[in-house]
Formats: sequence, structure tokens, C-alpha cells
Amino acid sequence: MTAGRPHTAPGYSDKIRLIAGTAHPELARRISEEMDLPLSDAHVGRFPDGEIDIKINVDVRGSDCFVIQPTCPPVNENWIELLLLIDCLRRASAGRITAVMPYYGYARKDRKDEGRVPISAKVVANTLTATGVDRVLTLDMHAAQIQGFFEVPVDHLYAKPVLLKAIQDLEIENPVVVTPDVGGIKMARSYAKVLGADLAIVDKRRVSGSEITVEHVIGAVADRNVIIVDDMISTGGSISEAARIVRKHGAKQIMIAVSHGVFCGPAVERIDACPADRIFVTDTIPLRNAPARVEVVSVASLLGMSIRNLHESKSISSLFDETPD
Repeated sequence: MTAGRPHTAPGYSDKIRLIAGTAHPELARRISEEMDLPLSDAHVGRFPDGEIDIKINVDVRGSDCFVIQPTCPPVNENWIELLLLIDCLRRASAGRITAVMPYYGYARKDRKDEGRVPISAKVVANTLTATGVDRVLTLDMHAAQIQGFFEVPVDHLYAKPVLLKAIQDLEIENPVVVTPDVGGIKMARSYAKVLGADLAIVDKRRVSGSEITVEHVIGAVADRNVIIVDDMISTGGSISEAARIVRKHGAKQIMIAVSHGVFCGPAVERIDACPADRIFVTDTIPLRNAPARVEVVSVASLLGMSIRNLHESKSISSLFDETPD
């Protein structure tokens, strides 16, 4: 729990509340259905000047409250809304407040990689803790070490179980798992281990935040069915270039599986033009502007089980096991 703030009622674990922000109401509804638990009545609106207006319309005193709110675009709006929801629940004497953040915004700025820049992921963690959150539940952070920015427990899930099921259902022959950059080797290796597949790496050189130059492939992809895995598609540069180069190197079928579909800037055009045969993306972010051929794999069941286990003080380690190498 947050330092200095004891739970207001020792029996909070007997009462559970799901509260949805406006960032992703569809995912909140799916989680509610998976848990067979209704979303609590809450008003989240806007004043005429754009300021956020919030009121929880049910008694939450002593309750175990889970606020479902990915900090996806519009990031700043959704971030502030989450903070105000947490503050509202704290002032209403909620027993425990857990921020359920399927997508953690600002995660890519997790370190000071040059002079005179912020560590934005730490600022997000600071504001959540200072506002009164007791726990954070998130999925596939861009940098797992962000958990260390918090002074409250962080449960870091992985989308791998749901994406793996979608891949395994295809019964792919002669597969090779490809990571579009060296930073994703650990994730790709964990997929390859479960699938009994080989591993390959696309070596790239980044020109700017949205443009990359791909050099070559480390590993054999010729005459193989390729599965490209990554934590997110943002502008689509890395993924689309990786798909093009493995095709150039003789890959047969190309499948893409990613946790978060941000799809900003030129992403839709790039993904539409890339040679991938299947593209799987989870629903951690509402896919309002996604390419038409994206296939959505829901994480609602995974999040619902995690919330239920947290509420009942049961282990969730099996749900975020990344199959270490």
C-alpha cells in the first residue's frame, strides 16, 4: 500500500469494485463479462472548458477497487483521468486501489539517454504513487525495469500466452521466430522456446524516432515460416521493415504478433504495405485506426484472472511467467 496510508477497513477484500475510465470502455466491458462482475456506476465526463469531471456513484468505502485505464493516446488525457479516479477513490475511503494499466504510456522514456531530457516513465510512476495508488497491474511494459520506479507492488503481465495460442492454432510448419531488433531477443527467445522454433534477429540502424534503416538478418529465414514478435507497433517502421527484409531473404509465410497496437503517424500505411500474411494484436489499446487486416486477440480473460487472484490474495506468477531462457 502507499506509505503512510493504511487500509481504511480490514474487510476490504470482501468487496470488489471494477471502475472503468474512458480510455478503453470496450476492454473494461470484456473484463467485466469475464469476471461476471458489473462495472461500478461512475461518471467520467468533461466540463465545457475541457477539464475532467468525475464522480463515483456507488459506495466504495473499504472496497478493493480496480481502475481499468490504459494510458494510451490521447496519453495525457488518459493519464490525468486515471490520477483523478485514484484521488476520487482515495477520498471516498476505498480500502485498496489498483491501477489496471494494460498499456503504460511514456514507457519508452525510461532512462536519461542524453543530456537535458526527462525520465518520463518515472514521472508517471511518481504521480501514480503520490496520488494514492496501492498497486499497479500492467502488461508488457516497453522496459520491464520501470517496475523499480514504484514504491508500491507492480504486477507485470505478458501477452505471450494469448498471442501464443493464436499462433499455435495456425499449426505453422518449420517456424522461425524473428525479433525486429536486438532489444527484443529475450521476448523472441521465449516464444521460440515454447514453439520449438529457431530464432533470428533483424539488425537495424535507427535514423530517427520514426525512420529506420535495416541492414541484415542474423539467422536463417529462407524457405521458413516467420513469426515476428514485438511489444508494440507505434509508427510501424521496425515491424514493416523487418517483414520486408525477411521476405527479401526468402521467407515464406510471415506472421506478426505484437502486444500493443498504438498505430500512430504513418503506421496504417506502412502496415498495409508490408508483406505480412497475418497480423495479431491484443486489445490493450482501442484499435480505432488500425489497419483493416489486423486480427485482435483479447487479453480480457488474462486481466480478469489477474484481478480475481489479486482480490483473493492468490498467486498470479503463473500468469506473468515469461518462460525464462
